[in-house]
Amino acid sequence: MATGKRLETNVRGEFYVTNACINCDQCRQLARNVFSEVGSYSAVTKQPDGEEERTKAFHAMVSCPTGAIISEQKEGLAEAINDFPLLVEDNVYYCGFTSRNSYGASSYFITHPEGNWLVDSPRWSPQLASKFEQMGGIHYVFLTHRDDVADTKRYTEKFKAERIIHVWDKDAQPDAEHLIQGIEPVMWQPDFQIIPVPGHTKGHMVLLYREKFLFTGDHLAWDRQRGQFDASEDYCWYSWQAQCESMERLLCEKFEWVLPGHGDRVQLPEHEIKETMNQLFIRMKE
Repeated sequence: MATGKRLETNVRGEFYVTNACINCDQCRQLARNVFSEVGSYSAVTKQPDGEEERTKAFHAMVSCPTGAIISEQKEGLAEAINDFPLLVEDNVYYCGFTSRNSYGASSYFITHPEGNWLVDSPRWSPQLASKFEQMGGIHYVFLTHRDDVADTKRYTEKFKAERIIHVWDKDAQPDAEHLIQGIEPVMWQPDFQIIPVPGHTKGHMVLLYREKFLFTGDHLAWDRQRGQFDASEDYCWYSWQAQCESMERLLCEKFEWVLPGHGDRVQLPEHEIKETMNQLFIRMKE
């Protein structure tokens, strides 16, 4: 899927980024020692040093939504593809294989004895679908909002899964099996709480799993440069005031992982979560 021309901002060597890059940040999250933001693109600012860094660079290559990461050598690529989905912690996984249609948004996979969950959708990949099948298939596809549906339809058809989306965003999946109404939280199963958070879109929702993992879509993310939580007014499509109110309602929830669609993932102790969430809410109101 190689596309584009090699950027001059890359250092010399095996891996490089082309001008097909959309600056989605996936590669910089997955292989931070190799990729950096240079201007409006990512670039390889240091070639991988050793097998671990090389594997992470291949993970970034596989996850790139536009095929903008190139390696002149392919040894190790097949093994890196087979690593997906990548374990986050416990029974929660990062899918990789991001889609240009969702601007490179992250998606996640949860194994569960009452049926596995896909949170938002990666691009269609036969290899990834095969791994999902080996891990027990997909029962539910939880869609945080209309922007990040990507190849939901193909995964839904493959696994006969049931989609969950808010009625206010149902135009993205008009035939979804389950529509969430209003802004009150819904306890779907003992381990899963669905929390509507209007703002980025009117029908945006987050998923709280076991009071530990919060899947936030485009509502909330970690800014690793500043070491703080972030929400984007520039990319708020519905209502910033509504997003502020939604963020305030999250202050009472308990979690330690934030797993967004766009932006970085983070795990923090509960007291730090509370403190940094409060700081974000104060900034949002200014």
